[in-house]
Amino acid sequence: MTLNTPDTNTHSGLLGLGVYRPARIVRNDELVERIDSSDEWIRERSGIIERRFAGADEDVASMGTIAARNALADAGIDAVDIDTVIVATFTHKYQTPSASAEIAANIGAVNASAFDVGAACAGFCYAISVADALVRSGDARNVLVVGSEKLSDVVNFDDRGTAFIFADGAGAVVVGPTPEQGISPTVWGADGSSREVIIMSPDTVTAGREGVPSLLTMEGQRVFRWAVGSMGDVCKEILDKSGLQAGELAAFVPHQANIRITDALVKKLDLEDSVVIARDIQHAGNTSSASIPLALHALRESGQVTKGQPFLMVGFGAGLAFAGQVALVP
Repeated sequence: MTLNTPDTNTHSGLLGLGVYRPARIVRNDELVERIDSSDEWIRERSGIIERRFAGADEDVASMGTIAARNALADAGIDAVDIDTVIVATFTHKYQTPSASAEIAANIGAVNASAFDVGAACAGFCYAISVADALVRSGDARNVLVVGSEKLSDVVNFDDRGTAFIFADGAGAVVVGPTPEQGISPTVWGADGSSREVIIMSPDTVTAGREGVPSLLTMEGQRVFRWAVGSMGDVCKEILDKSGLQAGELAAFVPHQANIRITDALVKKLDLEDSVVIARDIQHAGNTSSASIPLALHALRESGQVTKGQPFLMVGFGAGLAFAGQVALVP
């Protein structure tokens, strides 16, 4: 007995890009009193000047829905033509049902399967890899990938190490068939033995039983050393798999974790001045799985990158999970 063979000649790429940034701008001065800090200290430590916080009536699904609609409009694709919705998030307020099922219903993607990816700051790149595989295998024609986070719900604003870092927002892309391959092979991995480095504590079962909030905790110095020490080599491996040289990139769009991490990776990769570096963290903060599409959108809106240009993206964070690809700007 022989089963049908998938069409391995199909290529995939990014067809559309959309984002949602909450209206409320929170500058450093609003946060410093509770953590005995200053605007200057926060800027020096992270590069962050301001960030966006969602309103009480906004959540992962509502923000993701707006980003998704914007991505569909950018791609010129109707929601009914989406076969799969994948949402990267760890701040959806329900353990189940998924944010993806809710977003699919909100946008009218009535023909779509839907599931969430829980890889924190690496989640968007994880989801891109899955979407690419679905399109190339023939299991889906058009896949909607959303990264959406409401981190203001899980931040301890009295924690001097994390209170100023995290923020809210959503970004989305449509992945679909293209004449030539527009997404490179993925480099990814994880090290769960270091799970305590970035973790929600206490766990949700304990939090529910004891009536206390489960908040994000992070050992910032350990995360910084891991990212600076490891992600440069990961980026080099991504480039090797893509078949491009660093000088052929139009842009480098890393997860917006910390401006010092970004600068260290740029130095390690020895990127030329012609390569645009995403530094959206200065005005958006760290939005975890939403940071890469938000940063890419900012570059495209400013005209610093244009359709069809290659960019390198890499996400890294809790897990310790990481993933990245080279793709063409939609």
